[in-house]
Amino acid sequence: MNFNNGCIEQFIAHYDGLLDYRIQQHPIDALRSLQSVFAALERTPYKLYLLIDEYDNFANEVMMAGQSAASRERYEALIQGEGALKAIFKAVKTGTKIHIDRIFMTGVSPVVMSDISSGFNIAKNIYLSPKFHDLCGFFEPEIQAALNHIAKECGFSEQQVFEALKLMRTFYNGYRFCYEKKALIYNSTLALYFLKHFQENCQYPRQILDDNLAMDRAKIVYISKLPEGEPLISQALNEQEPLAIAELASRFGVNEILTATKDTPFLASLLYYFGVLTLGGNTLGGKLIFRIPNLVVRKLYLERIQEKLLPEFVAKNEATRVVEQFYKTGQIQPLCQFREQTYFRVFDNRDYRWTNELTIKTAFLALLFSDTFYIMDSEASLDRGYADLIMIVRPDMRQYQLLDFLFEFKYVSLKQVGLTKEQVKAMSFEELKALEPIAEKLAESKTQLEGYRKTLLATYGDTLRLRTYGVVSVGYERLVNDGNDL
Repeated sequence: MNFNNGCIEQFIAHYDGLLDYRIQQHPIDALRSLQSVFAALERTPYKLYLLIDEYDNFANEVMMAGQSAASRERYEALIQGEGALKAIFKAVKTGTKIHIDRIFMTGVSPVVMSDISSGFNIAKNIYLSPKFHDLCGFFEPEIQAALNHIAKECGFSEQQVFEALKLMRTFYNGYRFCYEKKALIYNSTLALYFLKHFQENCQYPRQILDDNLAMDRAKIVYISKLPEGEPLISQALNEQEPLAIAELASRFGVNEILTATKDTPFLASLLYYFGVLTLGGNTLGGKLIFRIPNLVVRKLYLERIQEKLLPEFVAKNEATRVVEQFYKTGQIQPLCQFREQTYFRVFDNRDYRWTNELTIKTAFLALLFSDTFYIMDSEASLDRGYADLIMIVRPDMRQYQLLDFLFEFKYVSLKQVGLTKEQVKAMSFEELKALEPIAEKLAESKTQLEGYRKTLLATYGDTLRLRTYGVVSVGYERLVNDGNDL
């Protein structure tokens, strides 16, 4: 209410000269103040254009707080009976009959409207309207124009502009907010963060992720802690079998979010409205496909996976040391040993139900991810196939002692090798490599890597310092690799 009164005070200061009637601002009752604004407008030919920003902010806070009694009581006090929020929207609805010409409301999700619809049932949801697809983002030609302008100021070549656009496309592009196949749009917050730094310093920002997206990570953590949330987070990372649901939820109340069963359509819809999933077309059966829009958002998912797999501070420090060594030397064995000694301890027998090559790849991706040094690409189309993981050094970081990497991951179950956990753990590296199922997987990955390598060299030229690795996981016990410098 204090905030609303403050807005009315600004309104008075700005328009006082156009009003014959002096608005009476009540010190604590914003509704009374609003009614006084309406009274003043009756004596003028003017009408009000009302802007309401982040109308769902308090509801999202309640969701993130979960089942706390205090948060639920605060929410119910605002929307039930003659609660303050419900009363405000009733007054606004009444004002549309005479005093308010247009209302434009923005928020993350259509959460609150279903709770207060009895008091405000005149709103039209435009979330999926093709006309507003790019309302909060940029098309690529707009980004290209901005980069061309910066290039003139900084004296960049066409090649440097091309590299900057490619970097921004990978990290910031990828959103679609309507069912129609419109051109993808760039995240405006991230794009402006990058462009501002690029213009002021004539170089890329070292950190690609803007701190303003920290709240998005909190939302992923929130979803992951709900029943069935963790499997959904992992499924969202699967490019080969993307997340798909029949319909996007369009109206739901906070009470439902706090108490109802959270199925896949419900959780996927929340992730979409939170901005960490986007529409990606349709399946052959007509279902809606949802994808992670870009590399920055993928990082948020991977940070959650990393947090689950490496909860201890000491392990995180050791992970940093091992990964930094790998970036410089390409020695994969210490990396695999760290995975065996830390990540595999997190899993238990129940996890074997879900184990496949995606599980292993995701764990490596979470461990190795770095937007500071690398452009990370998962399931990239190469040589009529899809490479599991590519790590290409950012153009501005190629001055340092950093290698480029290409991975192919395979999985062999304990049943396939006919051994127990204890037997696998006791075997030497060479003994494991000699086992027929593992040898076949390594040979298969080597053939794939040779083709992918040729394609990458043709694309990037001699600038690459490429190392390739075939990695086979034997259950959740051992990792066998065939790293090489082809």
